[in-house]
Amino acid sequence: MFYQFYEWGHAAVQPWRTYADATRLFCGNPLNPLSHTPLGRSTAAAAELFERVTRRYGKPEFGLGTTTVDWKEVEVSEHVEWSRPFCRLIHFERDLPATRKPDPKLLIVAPLSGHYATLLRGTVEAMLPHADVYITDWADARMVPLSDGHFDLDDYVDYVIDMFHALGPDTHVMGVCQPAVPVLAAIAVMEQRGDRHAPSTMTLMGGPIDTRINPTAVNKLAEERDLDWFRDNAVMQVPWPNPGFMRDVYPGFLQLSGFMSMNLDRHIIAHKDFFMHLVKNDGDSAEKHRDFYDEYLAVMDLTAEFYLQTVDTVFIRHALPKGEMQHRGEPVDLTAIRNVALMTVEGENDDISGLGQTRAAHDLCVNIPADSRVHYMQPAVGHYGVFNGSRFRAEIVPRIVDFMTSYGRQAGEGKPRLVRSAKKAS
Repeated sequence: MFYQFYEWGHAAVQPWRTYADATRLFCGNPLNPLSHTPLGRSTAAAAELFERVTRRYGKPEFGLGTTTVDWKEVEVSEHVEWSRPFCRLIHFERDLPATRKPDPKLLIVAPLSGHYATLLRGTVEAMLPHADVYITDWADARMVPLSDGHFDLDDYVDYVIDMFHALGPDTHVMGVCQPAVPVLAAIAVMEQRGDRHAPSTMTLMGGPIDTRINPTAVNKLAEERDLDWFRDNAVMQVPWPNPGFMRDVYPGFLQLSGFMSMNLDRHIIAHKDFFMHLVKNDGDSAEKHRDFYDEYLAVMDLTAEFYLQTVDTVFIRHALPKGEMQHRGEPVDLTAIRNVALMTVEGENDDISGLGQTRAAHDLCVNIPADSRVHYMQPAVGHYGVFNGSRFRAEIVPRIVDFMTSYGRQAGEGKPRLVRSAKKAS
C-alpha cells in the first residue's frame, strides 16, 4: 500500500502546487512592480521551490541536436535501432559525408538503477565527436504492461548480447556503473560460445564488479540484510491507472530517497542556495540548479525480479568475483574472455562503487593479454564525475578514445584479432 499512499500524497498536493506555480508567475512577472522588490522576489522564489520539490519529474530528453566533428558542426538525429518491451537502442546518427572514414561503433550501456538513460547525456555528448554512438534507453517498469512478461538479470544479459548482434562485429562497449556486471557477463557468455559478434573492447566505469573491496554505504546495506528483507521492504505493486498496474517493482522514488539521504546536507544546501540565487536574480546559477535536478529527480521503476536478482548476485553473494554467477543455468566463465580488450575507470572519491571494485575485473579476466588492459583512476572526482563533468571531458574521454582506436579487427577474418596495443596505464 505504500506505493498507493505515495500516489495519493502526490495527488493531494496537486492543488497547492498549482497555486504555488500561479504565485510564482504573478510575483515574478516583470510587468508586476512587486517583482522588482525583495518581497516579490522572495515570494516567487519560495513558490518555485515548493513547486519543484513536490513535482513529479517526467522522462527528460537528450536534446543533442548538433555535435562537432573534424572542427565542423554537424546535425545529430535520434533513431531507434532496436527495440524490446523493456529497452530501446537509440542511435545518435551524425550527418557526416558518406566518403568519410567511419568512426568506431560505441554501445553505451546506461545504468538500470532508477534514473533514465538521459543521466548520461554528458557522456553521449562528449563521445559524439569521436564515435558512432548508441545507448540503451531502459523502460520505466511501471509503464510496461504485465502482458509483456518479466525482466530479470538473465534477460538483461540476453538484451546486451542481442544488441551486439544488431550492431555487428567490431563494436566497442561502455558499461557505466550498474551495467559493468551484466556487460562483463554477456561478453563472457559470448566468448564461451565463440560468438563473432563479441565486441572489440569493453570499458567499465565505476561499476560494482567486486563489492567486497572497499565497500561503500550502499554495499554495507546489502550485506547487513538478507534477500527476504529487500523483498518485504523494497518491492511494491504498481498502482492503477499506470500501464504496468499490478506489476511487482522496486519504485524509483525509493531509490531516489536512498541516494539523497546519503548526501542530504548537500541537497539541502543546494536548494537553499537556489532560493538565494532567485532572490538575488542570479539567473545563470539558478538555471544550473534546475538543469541538474530536472535530471536527478526524474526516476523510474525497476522490475522486482531484476532488482532482487541483482541485489542477490552482485551485493549479497558476490557471485561474479567468486566464479559462481550463472546465466540461464550455465556458469559465467570470465577466463573465457581472451579477445576483448579491457579498460576500467574509477573515481578517487566514488561513494557508490568504492575504489578498486571496478579494477577487480583485471584480476578476474586472467586470459586477456597484459598489453590489452588499461586502468585509469581519475583523481578528485566522485561517482558522477567518472562519466560526466569537466574532468571527464578533459581527462577520461581522451583515454577512452585512444583505447578504442588502438584496437580493431582485421576485415574478413572470422576470429577477432587485436591489431594495435593501447598504452598500459598504472
